[in-house]
Amino acid sequence: MLDTTATFLGAALLGTTLPGTALPAAALLLPGLLALLVTMAGYAAVWAALRREVRRPVGGREDDAELPPISVLKPLKGVDDGLYDNLAALARQDYPAFELVFGVADADDPATRVVARLADDFPDVPIRLVVGEAPFGLNPKVRNLASICRRVRHRLVLVSDSNVRPGPDYLRSLAATRRAGGPGGGPAALVSSLLTGPAVGDPGASRGAVFEDLHLGTFVAAGVAGAAAARQPCVVGKSMLFHLDDLELLGGWAGVRDHLAEDYVLGRRFHRAGLAVALSAHPLPVIAGRRRVRDFLARHLRWAQMRCRISRGAYLGELLLNPVALFTLGGAAAWAGGAPAVALLALAGVAAKVAADGWLLARLQSRPGRQRDGGTPRVPLARLAWVPVKDLLITGVWLAAPFIGTVAWRGTRLRIGRDSRLRPLGGAGGGGTETLTVEEAHA
Repeated sequence: MLDTTATFLGAALLGTTLPGTALPAAALLLPGLLALLVTMAGYAAVWAALRREVRRPVGGREDDAELPPISVLKPLKGVDDGLYDNLAALARQDYPAFELVFGVADADDPATRVVARLADDFPDVPIRLVVGEAPFGLNPKVRNLASICRRVRHRLVLVSDSNVRPGPDYLRSLAATRRAGGPGGGPAALVSSLLTGPAVGDPGASRGAVFEDLHLGTFVAAGVAGAAAARQPCVVGKSMLFHLDDLELLGGWAGVRDHLAEDYVLGRRFHRAGLAVALSAHPLPVIAGRRRVRDFLARHLRWAQMRCRISRGAYLGELLLNPVALFTLGGAAAWAGGAPAVALLALAGVAAKVAADGWLLARLQSRPGRQRDGGTPRVPLARLAWVPVKDLLITGVWLAAPFIGTVAWRGTRLRIGRDSRLRPLGGAGGGGTETLTVEEAHA
């Protein structure tokens, strides 16, 4: 039986040629196989980073005197799903000295009420709210951050997006990575985080949230970890720890105020200036909330527009992190060319990628350095079944992004050009109010 199967597969792979050519049908699988190997290398980089994080000392009580105080910068606009819980997770940090500084452009923003509730619930945590922003470029997040930074007490700052929900040892982990995350175990100037999402294990999660977390924990994680392993950092701005003195040496917020990908551009400037950029592989949960599929597609269309305008070559190379698209194309061509066995092997390649995704996602769901009863958690098969659908949708986004010249973000539409530089659609500048006010909840 085994001999017969081997003979059949050998004939299918080597003996079947495409109509009108001498090309074996099996050649249709080569791009997919190459992409699968590259994807596995990216996943191995994530796994290696997780292993290093487990071995990295996070710091105990005896080290508290050596831990630098941190100002956590939280730009807000509107109320994301789970916003209070996200902010409370930062207020619960097991860290000796930190403050939370929130920023909103408008005093009527509903996020201000969430901050007020947080201040009432955590009276021992220094919490401040900066209201208003001066005209400062076209990137609204950078405008907000520039306003917040004028009111911080500490020079070591952490930019933290509103939709992350860290564990209590998050700040300690970042500080440990900063202390020994540079070349040769020296200090790092900028630390970003490896991201994950809990929706893949939540039976009540929306389809868009599931797609978001499937993508975040595979394609995005592999790209970020692979870039870090290659000493070409790819910084995602959901979590960035750095010193304001270093930022000012590199041109300050003014240098990125008109870039949509301000996080990536900052990381590249730190790196080119010889300042070490490190990746903390302590997984940082991102809360997708009740995201719809169209929200997922819009978000990643914006990200793809940024990437394709930052580096065309790297953008083309992203196909090698999407073996599902290449196996699907090769399998369809093999089926149409009369090579059904080759098409089935392409399907097996898709299954291998789905299995690898499940393996990686499960490990990202496990907190580094902690033992869990029953071992590593498993991602439900019903969720993994959506991986090929998600990957094919992302292929469509990848194909469309280079041909779309405008982006919509937080209610603002702008033109996007080379290096993700923004331009107004109709001559409007980077607006904002001139008056800044600060409300200090606690001294």
